[in-house]
Amino acid sequence: MEAKERIGKIIIQENIDTVDENKVPRTFVINVPDPYRSYYSRFTSVNKPSSIIFITKVPNSFEKILRVTQNINKKYKLKLNGAKCEVAIRSRKLHGVRVKGINRYTDIAGIQQYYIDEGFEFARSEKFKDVDSLIRINRFFNISEIKEGIYKSNIEEDVYYLSIPGFMTWDEFRENTFAVKNSIMDSNYDIAKGILYQNNSITEILRVVKPKISIELLETIQQKYIDKIKG
Repeated sequence: MEAKERIGKIIIQENIDTVDENKVPRTFVINVPDPYRSYYSRFTSVNKPSSIIFITKVPNSFEKILRVTQNINKKYKLKLNGAKCEVAIRSRKLHGVRVKGINRYTDIAGIQQYYIDEGFEFARSEKFKDVDSLIRINRFFNISEIKEGIYKSNIEEDVYYLSIPGFMTWDEFRENTFAVKNSIMDSNYDIAKGILYQNNSITEILRVVKPKISIELLETIQQKYIDKIKG
Protein backbone atom coordinates (compact mmCIF):
# COMPACT_ATOMS: atom_id res chain seq x y z
CA MET A 1 0.00 0.00 0.00
CA GLU A 2 1.44 3.34 -1.05
CA ALA A 3 1.13 6.10 1.54
CA LYS A 4 -0.22 9.40 0.25
CA GLU A 5 -0.58 12.83 1.79
CA ARG A 6 -3.64 14.89 0.93
CA ILE A 7 -5.13 18.15 2.12
CA GLY A 8 -8.80 18.19 3.00
CA LYS A 9 -11.52 19.00 5.49
CA ILE A 10 -13.54 17.03 8.02
CA ILE A 11 -16.85 18.15 9.54
CA ILE A 12 -17.89 16.53 12.82
CA GLN A 13 -20.71 17.04 15.27
CA GLU A 14 -19.63 16.60 18.89
CA ASN A 15 -20.66 17.53 22.40
CA ILE A 16 -17.70 19.49 23.73
CA ASP A 17 -16.45 20.76 27.10
CA THR A 18 -14.14 23.58 28.07
CA VAL A 19 -10.83 22.74 29.71
CA ASP A 20 -10.91 24.61 33.01
CA GLU A 21 -7.63 23.49 34.58
CA ASN A 22 -4.07 22.77 33.39
CA LYS A 23 -4.16 25.62 30.87
CA VAL A 24 -2.74 29.11 30.54
CA PRO A 25 -4.93 31.25 32.83
CA ARG A 26 -7.85 33.14 31.26
CA THR A 27 -7.57 31.36 27.90
CA PHE A 28 -10.31 29.51 26.02
CA VAL A 29 -9.56 25.82 25.51
CA ILE A 30 -11.98 23.14 24.29
CA ASN A 31 -11.81 19.38 24.78
CA VAL A 32 -13.25 17.24 21.97
CA PRO A 33 -13.93 13.77 23.42
CA ASP A 34 -12.69 10.53 21.90
CA PRO A 35 -15.77 8.65 20.59
CA TYR A 36 -14.14 5.41 21.73
CA ARG A 37 -12.76 6.58 25.07
CA SER A 38 -14.51 3.79 26.98
CA TYR A 39 -13.00 1.18 24.66
CA TYR A 40 -9.43 2.42 24.87
CA SER A 41 -9.57 3.10 28.62
CA ARG A 42 -9.69 -0.66 29.17
CA PHE A 43 -6.10 -0.87 27.94
CA THR A 44 -4.49 2.13 29.63
CA SER A 45 -4.78 4.04 32.89
CA VAL A 46 -3.49 7.26 31.28
CA ASN A 47 -6.16 9.90 30.75
CA LYS A 48 -4.90 11.16 27.39
CA PRO A 49 -6.55 13.99 25.45
CA SER A 50 -7.87 12.97 22.06
CA SER A 51 -8.33 16.39 20.46
CA ILE A 52 -7.80 19.82 22.02
CA ILE A 53 -8.79 23.16 20.45
CA PHE A 54 -7.09 26.43 21.40
CA ILE A 55 -9.61 29.18 20.59
CA THR A 56 -7.82 32.21 19.13
CA LYS A 57 -8.75 35.90 19.05
CA VAL A 58 -8.58 35.96 15.24
CA PRO A 59 -8.49 33.30 12.51
CA ASN A 60 -5.03 32.04 11.61
CA SER A 61 -4.08 30.66 8.20
CA PHE A 62 -3.63 26.94 7.68
CA GLU A 63 -0.09 27.66 6.50
CA LYS A 64 0.79 29.56 9.68
CA ILE A 65 -0.59 26.82 11.92
CA LEU A 66 1.32 24.13 10.04
CA ARG A 67 4.55 26.12 10.03
CA VAL A 68 4.39 26.97 13.74
CA THR A 69 3.44 23.41 14.73
CA GLN A 70 6.36 22.11 12.70
CA ASN A 71 8.71 24.52 14.48
CA ILE A 72 7.38 23.48 17.89
CA ASN A 73 7.76 19.79 17.09
CA LYS A 74 11.33 20.30 15.94
CA LYS A 75 12.35 22.52 18.86
CA TYR A 76 10.76 20.46 21.65
CA LYS A 77 10.93 16.98 20.04
CA LEU A 78 7.15 16.55 20.02
CA LYS A 79 4.73 14.91 17.59
CA LEU A 80 1.87 17.40 17.61
CA ASN A 81 -0.64 17.50 14.78
CA GLY A 82 -1.95 21.04 14.31
CA ALA A 83 -4.88 22.02 12.10
CA LYS A 84 -7.04 25.06 11.36
CA CYS A 85 -10.57 24.72 12.69
CA GLU A 86 -13.87 26.52 13.13
CA VAL A 87 -16.30 25.68 15.92
CA ALA A 88 -19.98 26.52 15.45
CA ILE A 89 -22.08 26.66 18.63
CA ARG A 90 -25.60 27.69 17.69
CA SER A 91 -25.14 31.00 15.85
CA ARG A 92 -21.58 31.57 17.15
CA LYS A 93 -18.45 30.82 15.16
CA LEU A 94 -15.17 30.40 16.98
CA HIS A 95 -11.77 30.06 15.34
CA GLY A 96 -8.96 27.95 16.67
CA VAL A 97 -6.05 25.57 16.41
CA ARG A 98 -6.97 21.89 16.71
CA VAL A 99 -4.07 19.99 18.30
CA LYS A 100 -3.62 16.23 18.54
CA GLY A 101 -0.68 14.41 20.06
CA ILE A 102 -0.84 15.92 23.57
CA ASN A 103 0.10 13.12 25.96
CA ARG A 104 -1.56 14.39 29.14
CA TYR A 105 -3.94 17.14 30.16
CA THR A 106 -1.22 18.51 32.40
CA ASP A 107 0.85 19.20 29.25
CA ILE A 108 -1.74 21.59 27.76
CA ALA A 109 -0.48 24.81 29.39
CA GLY A 110 3.10 24.21 28.27
CA ILE A 111 2.06 23.54 24.68
CA GLN A 112 -0.16 26.63 24.70
CA GLN A 113 2.84 28.66 25.78
CA TYR A 114 4.84 27.37 22.82
CA TYR A 115 2.13 28.74 20.48
CA ILE A 116 2.01 32.02 22.41
CA ASP A 117 5.78 32.34 22.02
CA GLU A 118 5.23 31.98 18.25
CA GLY A 119 2.78 34.89 18.20
CA PHE A 120 -0.63 33.27 18.70
CA GLU A 121 -3.21 35.18 20.76
CA PHE A 122 -5.85 33.14 22.55
CA ALA A 123 -9.42 34.22 23.26
CA ARG A 124 -10.61 34.92 26.78
CA SER A 125 -11.76 32.03 28.92
CA GLU A 126 -15.29 30.60 28.81
CA LYS A 127 -16.77 27.68 30.69
CA PHE A 128 -19.37 25.13 29.61
CA LYS A 129 -20.06 21.38 29.59
CA ASP A 130 -21.56 18.98 27.05
CA VAL A 131 -22.45 21.63 24.45
CA ASP A 132 -23.47 20.51 20.96
CA SER A 133 -21.17 21.87 18.26
CA LEU A 134 -20.26 21.53 14.60
CA ILE A 135 -16.50 21.50 14.03
CA ARG A 136 -14.82 22.07 10.65
CA ILE A 137 -11.18 21.04 10.51
CA ASN A 138 -8.75 21.82 7.68
CA ARG A 139 -5.93 19.30 7.84
CA PHE A 140 -3.47 16.96 6.16
CA PHE A 141 -4.40 13.31 5.65
CA ASN A 142 -1.72 10.60 5.57
CA ILE A 143 -3.55 7.63 4.09
CA SER A 144 -3.13 4.40 2.16
CA GLU A 145 -5.75 2.96 -0.18
CA ILE A 146 -6.49 -0.57 1.02
CA LYS A 147 -9.26 -1.18 -1.50
CA GLU A 148 -10.65 0.98 -4.27
CA GLY A 149 -12.24 4.00 -2.59
CA ILE A 150 -11.37 2.82 0.94
CA TYR A 151 -8.44 4.43 2.76
CA LYS A 152 -6.75 3.72 6.09
CA SER A 153 -5.09 6.43 8.14
CA ASN A 154 -1.38 5.85 8.64
CA ILE A 155 -1.18 8.05 11.74
CA GLU A 156 -4.51 7.55 13.56
CA GLU A 157 -5.57 4.23 14.97
CA ASP A 158 -8.83 2.67 13.74
CA VAL A 159 -9.60 5.57 11.36
CA TYR A 160 -10.75 4.95 7.79
CA TYR A 161 -12.04 7.08 4.91
CA LEU A 162 -14.61 6.07 2.30
CA SER A 163 -15.03 7.90 -0.99
CA ILE A 164 -18.60 8.63 -2.07
CA PRO A 165 -19.86 9.92 -5.45
CA GLY A 166 -21.67 13.09 -4.43
CA PHE A 167 -22.06 16.00 -2.03
CA MET A 168 -24.42 15.89 0.95
CA THR A 169 -25.47 18.90 2.97
CA TRP A 170 -25.06 18.47 6.71
CA ASP A 171 -28.82 17.89 7.11
CA GLU A 172 -28.77 15.27 4.34
CA PHE A 173 -25.78 13.59 5.96
CA ARG A 174 -27.54 13.44 9.34
CA GLU A 175 -30.72 12.05 7.78
CA ASN A 176 -28.81 9.46 5.74
CA THR A 177 -26.68 8.47 8.73
CA PHE A 178 -29.76 7.80 10.83
CA ALA A 179 -31.21 5.63 8.05
CA VAL A 180 -27.97 3.76 7.38
CA LYS A 181 -27.30 2.99 11.04
CA ASN A 182 -30.83 1.63 11.39
CA SER A 183 -30.41 -0.65 8.37
CA ILE A 184 -27.30 -2.61 9.45
CA MET A 185 -26.59 -4.95 12.34
CA ASP A 186 -23.40 -3.29 13.61
CA SER A 187 -23.99 0.45 13.97
CA ASN A 188 -21.47 1.02 16.74
CA TYR A 189 -19.09 3.29 14.82
CA ASP A 190 -18.40 7.00 14.66
CA ILE A 191 -18.86 8.76 11.32
CA ALA A 192 -18.23 12.22 9.90
CA LYS A 193 -18.16 13.79 6.45
CA GLY A 194 -15.47 15.67 4.60
CA ILE A 195 -13.50 16.23 1.42
CA LEU A 196 -10.06 15.47 0.00
CA TYR A 197 -8.30 17.64 -2.56
CA GLN A 198 -6.70 15.25 -5.04
CA ASN A 199 -6.16 14.89 -8.77
CA ASN A 200 -7.07 18.57 -9.30
CA SER A 201 -10.57 17.98 -7.94
CA ILE A 202 -12.59 17.34 -4.78
CA THR A 203 -13.34 13.83 -3.53
CA GLU A 204 -16.25 13.58 -1.10
CA ILE A 205 -15.43 11.28 1.81
CA LEU A 206 -16.79 9.75 4.98
CA ARG A 207 -14.54 9.29 8.01
CA VAL A 208 -15.27 6.13 9.99
CA VAL A 209 -13.80 5.33 13.41
CA LYS A 210 -14.22 1.90 14.97
CA PRO A 211 -11.76 -0.43 16.70
CA LYS A 212 -11.14 -3.62 14.69
CA ILE A 213 -13.64 -2.74 11.97
CA SER A 214 -13.81 -5.21 9.07
CA ILE A 215 -13.41 -4.37 5.40
CA GLU A 216 -16.82 -5.91 4.87
CA LEU A 217 -18.49 -3.45 7.23
CA LEU A 218 -16.63 -0.52 5.62
CA GLU A 219 -17.85 -1.67 2.21
CA THR A 220 -21.41 -2.00 3.52
CA ILE A 221 -21.38 1.52 4.99
CA GLN A 222 -19.92 2.94 1.80
CA GLN A 223 -22.50 1.22 -0.43
CA LYS A 224 -25.41 2.32 1.78
CA TYR A 225 -24.40 5.97 1.36
CA ILE A 226 -23.82 5.52 -2.38
CA ASP A 227 -27.35 4.14 -2.68
CA LYS A 228 -28.75 7.09 -0.73
CA ILE A 229 -26.88 9.62 -2.89
CA LYS A 230 -27.84 7.99 -6.19
CA GLY A 231 -31.38 7.15 -5.08
